[in-house]
Amino acid sequence: MGSCAPPWCVLAAAVVAAVMVTSLAEVTTTPPPLPVLPVPTAAQLRWQRREVIMFFHFGMNTFTDSEWGTGREDPAAFRPAALNATQWMDAAAAAGASLVILVAKHHDGFCLWPSAYTAHSVRASPWRGGRGDVVREFADAARARGLDVGLYLSPWDRHDERYGREVAYNEYYLAQLHELLTGYGSVSEIWFDGAKGKNAKNMTYHFQEWFQTVRQLQSSINIFSDDGPDVRWVGDENGSAGSTCWSTVNRSMITIGEAGIEKYLNTGDPRGKDWVPPECDVSIRPGWFWHNNETAKPLSKLLEIYYSSVGRNCVLLLNAPPNTTGLVDDADIAVLREFRAALTTIFGMDLAAGSTATASSERGGGGGFAASNVLDGRDDTYWVPASSDDGRRKEGAHVHEHWIELRRPPSTAGVPFNVVRIQEHVALGQRVEAHDVYVDGAAAVANATTVGHKRLHRLPAPVAGRTVRIRLASRRGPPLVSAVGLHLDPFAAGMM
Repeated sequence: MGSCAPPWCVLAAAVVAAVMVTSLAEVTTTPPPLPVLPVPTAAQLRWQRREVIMFFHFGMNTFTDSEWGTGREDPAAFRPAALNATQWMDAAAAAGASLVILVAKHHDGFCLWPSAYTAHSVRASPWRGGRGDVVREFADAARARGLDVGLYLSPWDRHDERYGREVAYNEYYLAQLHELLTGYGSVSEIWFDGAKGKNAKNMTYHFQEWFQTVRQLQSSINIFSDDGPDVRWVGDENGSAGSTCWSTVNRSMITIGEAGIEKYLNTGDPRGKDWVPPECDVSIRPGWFWHNNETAKPLSKLLEIYYSSVGRNCVLLLNAPPNTTGLVDDADIAVLREFRAALTTIFGMDLAAGSTATASSERGGGGGFAASNVLDGRDDTYWVPASSDDGRRKEGAHVHEHWIELRRPPSTAGVPFNVVRIQEHVALGQRVEAHDVYVDGAAAVANATTVGHKRLHRLPAPVAGRTVRIRLASRRGPPLVSAVGLHLDPFAAGMM
């Protein structure tokens, strides 16, 4: 009974050996490094990769030539003769946006949908015979174009008599949130702010109740406010993040609408326990609403904003205000189209293509974390240096330094570039706290602090070189770099 015929014994031994070899191969595959907490949610990652999104400020202020209405406006003033939300989507497409956000109600309290909770809405206007719904037309036009929808509902309401009565107004506001988040399909972003005039009535907003209601109604939505919880205000309306910009903050240190928090919002916090990346909101015109005497910013300014927002780990929220006819000015769409064409010109060609990549070290001897991953154009692959750092270093611990170097092929080594693109694999946390860029071993052509989702260095002048080395320092675990690119920006100063 205990014996085995030789042929079967040999076969059994071979099978066992094969299984053991397979098991050993699986065991020796190097796993990814531990995340450095906090890390983004899937919805936050999708938002970050959008890079450019669009805002549409339209409402009573459009017809009264103001920025902040009084709340005493006559709904009869709202009469856009040619409103066409599909044309608004043309503006968004011209800018390359994938998400569009509508101001459903501004501070004057006039609602762009026929709310059941107030008479101060499009229902009381002559537009569409009182049967119109801007929010409906906006959402339908966006989805027909393959764009995601966002909404802004101003907390400050200068019209409604309940404003100033804490319970009554918060109930009113929540009821309108419920209308917007249940009546218009999926909403990808909801916008809250703390804007309020100096002489406004004292009012306590129940933000936490609002946030939890939003989550209940739309589970995959991103909530924007000074302190998120998903996306934070960048601290200015110029479209400019800090030169140091962390996606992390401590939400406990932020009070929505409170003055004095702008710098903290602008730079973030390397010790932050909450992942709340910044969104840079700016209008293409001087005002948020359309004014006949204003024109759009020139291309040079829009590109400067892009480098200071998307190029500093943010998403750029560009506002394009429709005019009194209900259309975005053709001149504004032309500027947005010029802006997108310029970005395509700059970033459509990567002058690092064909390079070979080497690094100070590679996790697991290369494998799935080789230096070459920074050149493959994928978000889900990245270079990881070999390091004993476990991602949980204490304050004051030694800063680990690593480098990655691109060696350009002879065919492009002499082609100049003036933009260096670096991207972290932020799905496992933001890590880089300092970095420098060197060309052919000479003095650094760029140096800065954070990287995040994307860091763009626009150099003072084009440079040509065979090797480009990036030195990275981090005490929050080994840096995970998903991409390095080189580009030529012909629109930079001195290039035109």
